[in-house]
Amino acid sequence: AISREAARRRRRVESDIFGDLSRLLPLQPSVRTHLDKPSIIRLALSYIRMHTVLKGNTGTKAEASHTVKYGQVMESGEERRDCGGGRDEEKETEDLEALEETDMYLRILEGFMMVLSTEGDIIFLSDNVSKYMGLTQTELMGHNIFEFTHPCDHEEIKNNLRLTAGEVWYGAKRDFVMRIKSALTHRGRSANLKSATWKVLHCQGSMKVCVAPSSVSCLLLTCQPLPLSHTLLSTHTFTSQHSMDMRFTYCDQRVTLLLGYSPEELLGRSIYDLCHTLDTNCLTKNHLNLCFKSQSVSGQYRMLVRGGGYVWVESHSAVIPNVRPKSRRCAPHPLSILCVTYVLR
Repeated sequence: AISREAARRRRRVESDIFGDLSRLLPLQPSVRTHLDKPSIIRLALSYIRMHTVLKGNTGTKAEASHTVKYGQVMESGEERRDCGGGRDEEKETEDLEALEETDMYLRILEGFMMVLSTEGDIIFLSDNVSKYMGLTQTELMGHNIFEFTHPCDHEEIKNNLRLTAGEVWYGAKRDFVMRIKSALTHRGRSANLKSATWKVLHCQGSMKVCVAPSSVSCLLLTCQPLPLSHTLLSTHTFTSQHSMDMRFTYCDQRVTLLLGYSPEELLGRSIYDLCHTLDTNCLTKNHLNLCFKSQSVSGQYRMLVRGGGYVWVESHSAVIPNVRPKSRRCAPHPLSILCVTYVLR
């Protein structure tokens, strides 16, 4: 009887502790009441890490480079004073980077924000993630990104989570495409995660390196589901269709107004023929993403105008099956690439 009473008292104290901890979480009461004990611990750890990120000291680029290169933080007061002299020279650059971050936050209107640790743990997600993924913020935070992403994309994600000393000085920007589980059905309803499909995300952002001993370095990303909104179809866009080796098989009439080519003279030509030599790598990366992930965004590159010169463009592409031929034989459908190219002004 005494042992049963002690166990009952222990469970009551444990429930009170978890209740107090859940009330500390910055969540709506309706969400907190449905959390189990593992979820409370997972979310509490995530918010502690997020608080550490927000309070972390990024230091100068020299300090961050030293931290990345040698895997430790400089503790000597003299060394910190030596590096502190560079703060005045870096102030203007840091202000510019702050403005770039603000622009990145504004782009969340077409996607959601994700903060990852260097090990891939999801530190934070904006609460509008459920609109795009069918999974709520509380279901994902605290888990590892590799639990939800396609196995074939894990190596690319790991490469983007790594940071070299050189990137600290020249910019640790990230721009890649990954596939992640989505519980959204075609009708926009949430389904069970076991029946989830793969959704392609275009991820852009940068690494943040903190030099304080208790701080956390992280990857800050905006994630935009592909294909993007139909608002891209404007007077400054044209659509085209390509074979899998990126040769034109169709192009609409707007290309004449934008680039000077008639649709007929582009048929059979490769898009690489029109791309600036220095931007070939950008187009090749987009092509590989299309072949492996079915959807991609090219990033900005230069395309040759018929009358001479180049214009900056960006292509949003997807692999689609060709129209089924009217035949009783069940032959495999040849694939083609559909591109919406935006001419930047």
